[in-house]
Amino acid sequence: MFALRVIPGIGRLTATTMLIDMPELGHLDSKKIAALAGLAPMTQQSGKWQGKERITGGRSSLRRAMYMPALVAIRFNSDLHQKYQEMLKKGKAKKVAITAVMRRIIIMANTLLREGRDWLPNCP
Repeated sequence: MFALRVIPGIGRLTATTMLIDMPELGHLDSKKIAALAGLAPMTQQSGKWQGKERITGGRSSLRRAMYMPALVAIRFNSDLHQKYQEMLKKGKAKKVAITAVMRRIIIMANTLLREGRDWLPNCP
């Protein structure tokens, strides 16, 4: 749990929620863990009709638990703040950008647990 708490935005409660709601964390690849959390975009299309990509399925309790940590991470994690700003400049809606940050946090936590290492900020 300590490996998760060193990620900016992840506190004791969020780390506990992540480990309880997703015991697979650290054992799956990035795409599967994002889909399991319900943070992977799913394309809806049928024949000639193409709809928007949306996040569906997954574990809604985990998605709800990740919203506020994503806002904190956007504010205090320079890498995620930069990614958030890039998405806004491209014209993405704020909620879409926040969801992308939530997905990156889940993937980051999965990678840290799988590799057994601590989070380190990217130094310029």
